[in-house]
Parts: sequence; C-alpha cells; structure tokens
Amino acid sequence: MVLCPVIGKLLHKRVVLASASPRRQEILSNAKDLRTPDVVIGADTIVTVGGLILEKPVDKQDAYRMLSRLSGREHSVFTGVAIVHCSSKEHQLDTRVSEFYEETKVKFSELSEELLWEYIHSGEPMDKAGGYGIQALGGMLVESVHGDFLNVVGFPLNHFCKQLVKLYYPPRPEDLRRRVKHNSIPAVDTFEDLSDVEGSGSEPAQRDTGSCDEKAQAGEAGQAAAEAECHRTQETLPPFPTRLLELIDGFMLSKALFTACKLKVFDLLKDEAPQKAADIASKVDTSVCGMERLLNICAAMGLLEKTEQGYSNTETANLYLASDGEYSLHGIIMHKNDLTWNLFTYLEFAIREGTHQHHRLLGKKVEDLFQDAYYQSPETRLRFMRAMHSMVKLTACQVATAFDLSRFSSACDVGGCTGALARELAREYPRMQVTVFDLPDIIELAAHFQPARPQAAQIHFAAGDFFRDPLPSAELYVLCRILHDWPDDKVHKLLSRVAESCKPGAGLLLVEMLLDEEKRVAQRALMQSLDMLVQTEGRERSPGEYQCLLELHGFHQVQVVHLGGVLDAILATKVAP
Repeated sequence: MVLCPVIGKLLHKRVVLASASPRRQEILSNAKDLRTPDVVIGADTIVTVGGLILEKPVDKQDAYRMLSRLSGREHSVFTGVAIVHCSSKEHQLDTRVSEFYEETKVKFSELSEELLWEYIHSGEPMDKAGGYGIQALGGMLVESVHGDFLNVVGFPLNHFCKQLVKLYYPPRPEDLRRRVKHNSIPAVDTFEDLSDVEGSGSEPAQRDTGSCDEKAQAGEAGQAAAEAECHRTQETLPPFPTRLLELIDGFMLSKALFTACKLKVFDLLKDEAPQKAADIASKVDTSVCGMERLLNICAAMGLLEKTEQGYSNTETANLYLASDGEYSLHGIIMHKNDLTWNLFTYLEFAIREGTHQHHRLLGKKVEDLFQDAYYQSPETRLRFMRAMHSMVKLTACQVATAFDLSRFSSACDVGGCTGALARELAREYPRMQVTVFDLPDIIELAAHFQPARPQAAQIHFAAGDFFRDPLPSAELYVLCRILHDWPDDKVHKLLSRVAESCKPGAGLLLVEMLLDEEKRVAQRALMQSLDMLVQTEGRERSPGEYQCLLELHGFHQVQVVHLGGVLDAILATKVAP
C-alpha cells in the first residue's frame, strides 16, 4: 500500500490515540502502542446540514430527526484532528501541536419512512455522528460522496499522512527551488531516509542537506526562496470559500426554482415519460435554449432527472412541486416569487427603518397591512391562502400529534384560514368539534380547499375579526402561525382576548418557528424573523420568550415540542386567577 511508508513512521514511536472510536482505532491500528506517548492523536467528527450540527443521537427519535433532515439532501462531514508531538528538552516536556480539519460532502437518497425506521431499529445510528455509519449498513442511504471517504468513516487518513510528512520530512532548499509542493505525499522511496536519528529521542528526523560549504552557499538566497515559497503553499492560504460562494449564489437557485414552478414545468412532467427540452419549451411557450438551461439547473439541484431520453420529475418534484399534489409547496413558492422576492429588494431599507416595506412595493401608504397588501384583491387573497395552506398542510399531522389533546372536546382555530389544521385535528380526535375562525372574505374562499372527508361534520367555519369580534367558545384555542405576524402590542391584545375566553383548564396551542435562546443557531427561524421585518410588523421568538408571554396572560404548564420540520409547537394551560 502506497501510504504504508508514511503511516509506518509511527511504528517506532509511542502513539496515543485520544479517541474511543472503533473506526479510528481500526484506521490507525498499525501505528499505536501503550507506552508513554511521543505523539498524541485526537480527532472528532460532526455532521452539518442547513447550518445545524448533528452529533450522536441520544435516542431513536433523535436519530429519526437527524436522518429525516439528511434525506434527499447533501450534507458535510467534518473531522477535526490534533497531533501533539511530545519531546523532552532539559528534562522539561515540550509539545508542538499540529491541527487540521477535513470536509467531505455526502448526499443521501430520498429515504422512505420504512427504510428510516428499519435502519434506526438496527441500532447502528446510536453511536455515530449524524446518526449513520457509511462503512456499514448506513452505506445504503448514501447516493454520492465528494471527498475523502475515510473522513466520513471517522478519520481523514490522507490529510493525516500529509501532516506527518511535514513533521518527519521537512522541505530542503533544493526542493523549494524546484517548487515542490509539500502538501503532497512524496514518492515511496523518499521515505527510506525518514527513520529517527539514533539517540535523538522523539524529535523529528532532520535531513542532512550537504556539507558545511554547501549549506553556506545556500545562504540568504536559499532562506529567502524558502520563505517566499512558504507563502505560496496551500497551508498558508485560506480555505476555499465554497460555502460562502453557495450563499452568494443562493438567490439565483431560488429564482430558478420559482420560475420552473411558475411555468408549471413540474406539472407538465408529473407521472409522464421523459421529455426533451424542445418539447417542454413548446408547451409552455419559451425559448428552447432558455428552457434547456433552466431544466439543467433543476437537474443539478436534484429536482429533475436528466437522461438521454429527456427530463423527468424526481420523487421530490412529484410530491412537493407539482401544483396539484396533496403536500404541494407550489402555493408558498408562488407567494415568495410574486411577493416576498420583490419585498426583499428593499431589505436594506427595512433594516435601516425597522419596518415593513409594502409601501415601497405598492407605491402608496399602507393603512391596514393585511387588507392593503395581502387581501387587496381576490387574486392576492387566494395566493396568500394557498401559501398558508401548503405550509400548514405539510406540518398539520405533526402538530396534531405533538401533544395528547384528547381531553379537549372542542377547539377553535383562530385565524385558521383554509381549515387544513382543523381537518387534521378532527381526524386525530374523532370526538373533537373544531371551529375555524377567520375574516369573512377568507371563510368565503375556504370552500376552494375543502376535500370530501369523513371529518367534515366535526368542522365548522365562523366569520369574524379576532381583534374585534367575540371568539367562539372552546376548550382549546389554536394560534397557528399567527402571533409572529404582529407587533408586541397586538400580540398582547390577542392573547388577552384568548385568555378572557378561556375557562380554567382550557388549553392554548401555539404553532410557530422557534428561535434558539441565544438567537444564533436556528437558521430557518432567524431568516423567518428577518422576513417578518420586511413583510409584517412581527417577529419570531424563543421558547423562553413565549413562556414569559404566556405566563403574563395566565397560561402556565408550558410544554414545547420541536417538530423536526419548519414549525414547533407549544401547549399551555389556563389557570384560575
């Protein structure tokens, strides 16, 4: 094996592996013993996706949340390694530390629920970062790997060997003059001279660079060349900003997706044989060259399959991007394309002024935010309702089952829009009567979203303004994605009205995106909070902030459940004053 001469240099050294990982022990098994160490090697591996760090799952449910996040997505596996070289100078311990990290990109296939749980029940995910082991059963989940495979297993052996070269094979002046790259691994025969000098203890071997005269001739010129070359080595350059460039171009990927949805490309390809770019362009009235480029980037994003026969939908596109799917996100995509995209061009103004930007987008003063911006016409009202429907529909089952709500015989979904959550509550709790309470114009259009379901008799629609009109009587009040839209004074007003309608023992179910307490990790919720600055007068909050808010209005026994998707749930109980 080519790397054996490199790793073999550790055979004559006393090496301690500062890790309990059996994968790292196996990779480095030929380079360890149990004596007092000359070298200590420490390493740790994490998995990151969407700005979140996934370590080892604490239980099966945690493993399910991790693997669900990875399903169908690309993620990064990072391993950090520290090499501590120990030596003795004048009976004093001297240490030198070399540190590095390696990143490998891994993409999972779309994983079915059955496959996820089968893998989780195997027990393999429980001691592995990210909840999977690529070298064992977890390999069946992986679609592609870009980078060092052993890094995903737990130890970047190639990069480690390069670090050993720096320790035990320092560059010579003649090497620098030849512009040798010392971040590479030299040829096998060069390691014949790497053994430790007799009696030198655990110091790295020093190569003889020639006679005294030859060394003198190198002089200052050799030193200058070495220093100049040193500044050009990859180790002195910053890491390539791949992630940053992805963020810079991210808006273009979003717009490409939005455009494909608006042109109904995914509708056209749903459950159909592959089609050529020219055929698709003809059907949606676009140029062939433009459509081909759009289809290619959609394929690169994993939304389409591209073969010699043409383009076809992936399972993701059929499920979420075709407009007629039960779990379609087409509504929220069109809302973001037609409204949010334009509002975000005024983000700088929003940050400077601290207020929404509808007045700039509409070119007029906005008196009533929802009536003037979201409900200004039947078309914009229906667009907003489709957006809310698609998001709630996606998470309704998780919300309905986050807590045991069977003790409540009636519920009022305040601002319940199309009734998507109400239907899921009725399905989960057959004895619960659910009232959807929203503005008259919304209730009128809600009929567009009513499928024929057995639970229809449990659901009632009532028209009214939750800031002005009496709320329907109920044992459980639901506020799903309502509070984050409003400024603090209106939030207090609404919670006060709900509290006044509640009897002791009644429940309040809040559904929102929750910030982490330090407001630095929950990227999606943080972005949503920025979105609220541009679009409305509201903001997102952390669990602690919601608890203080609820207790102020007489709601206690606050419970929080992170649903593992885009939303989180909070249940609180009204207590007697």
